[in-house]
Amino acid sequence: MSQSTSHSTIAPAPARPASPPQAPAPSLIGALELDVRFLGMVGALAVIWIVFDFLADGTFLTPRNLWNLSVQTASIAVMSTGMVLVIVMRHIDLSVGSILGVTGMIMAVFQVSTLMPTFGFNHPAVVVLTLISGVAIGALIGTLHGFVIAYLGVPAFIVTLGGLLVWRGAAWAVAEGKTIPLVDDHFKLLGGGADGSIGAFWSWVVAAMACIVIVLATVQARRQRQRFRFPLKPVWAELVTAGAGCLAVIAATLVVNAYTLPAALARRYAEANGLTVPPEGLAISFGFAVPVLVALAIGVIMTFVTTRTRFGRYVFAIGGNPEAAELAGINTKRVTLMVFALMGGLAAIGAAISTARLNSATNAQGTLDELYVIAAAVIGGTSLAGGAGTVAGAMLGALVMQSLQSGMVLMRVDTPYQNIVVGIVLVVAVWVDTLYRKRFK
Repeated sequence: MSQSTSHSTIAPAPARPASPPQAPAPSLIGALELDVRFLGMVGALAVIWIVFDFLADGTFLTPRNLWNLSVQTASIAVMSTGMVLVIVMRHIDLSVGSILGVTGMIMAVFQVSTLMPTFGFNHPAVVVLTLISGVAIGALIGTLHGFVIAYLGVPAFIVTLGGLLVWRGAAWAVAEGKTIPLVDDHFKLLGGGADGSIGAFWSWVVAAMACIVIVLATVQARRQRQRFRFPLKPVWAELVTAGAGCLAVIAATLVVNAYTLPAALARRYAEANGLTVPPEGLAISFGFAVPVLVALAIGVIMTFVTTRTRFGRYVFAIGGNPEAAELAGINTKRVTLMVFALMGGLAAIGAAISTARLNSATNAQGTLDELYVIAAAVIGGTSLAGGAGTVAGAMLGALVMQSLQSGMVLMRVDTPYQNIVVGIVLVVAVWVDTLYRKRFK
């Protein structure tokens, strides 16, 4: 009798699916999503400040010089925000300095010859109508340039080079070469100075509001990523970036509040406001200057326009590939006209700041400003090949350019040598941009 043996069959365990390869942990810069070029500019600015402070015997990194530096940068920073869009679209505008000169002269003449006799001394309507007229004329000039470029097919280089000559001559013709002094005290506030500053208290109010905006913007950006299921930054990275922004605001506020009125102006202020001057004297802070606040406000608005509006997306699409943008249905001619009109209006705002700071309109006003504006945009990371650039980078580039000029002034470097340095910096910036694009192409 055969004995049967039963064999128990054990089912093999199902094979585990191969786990997906783990993505390498992002680097610190990758986690924070920081622009390497922007960080490089911040580092270069820090080096420039430290070197000039050493060479100028400690006079560069003082509250007085840094406050003046911020005021001197405001006009160029305003115009550089528009130049970003022009260069992103693969164009150039060589006429911004001349537009600044002619609109500044027109505003001064209009204020003195028409508005002041009509409304009287320091009437609020004077400053409002002066600004409206200047910005409108600047926008009209830019519109004319944009029309010739977009609809007549003349290259922007030629159109704006002609504009450089035409509007410089027009600035002379408006007042026949005379210097026109400003008479409205409200308009002069746009130039900064003791009266054109908001003081310590309101500076801290502005700083608190800025920090709140930074935090809210960070939270909103994170919610938007969650909504569209985009990868989220680590929470610590969000805290670091928001905290760094708030610290920068607080540091800037401390610096501007550390710059106080001279003793004579402090006594005059005390007499005008019925204050008692103590034996040790009054310490009245300048605070943020009005032109700096204007420049920062325009920077925020232009950042929103370039990143959050259809117009801004169209500009970058055209700069990236004009043919594809046109095939996609974008009216490239109209967008080009709008960009140059916007550039003209921003040049007029820069003219208001520059004219108010000088307390007069001069025939030479705005000379070579086109060089500084273009250099600021390029140094700030705007690619001459088109399609790439940021408003914040351009404004930081304006600060770099003005820091170079301010440092050379403190070192008593003659103007021709200053121009040599600025020209070299511009060429190096374009060379660095070329290397950067080749590396990441």
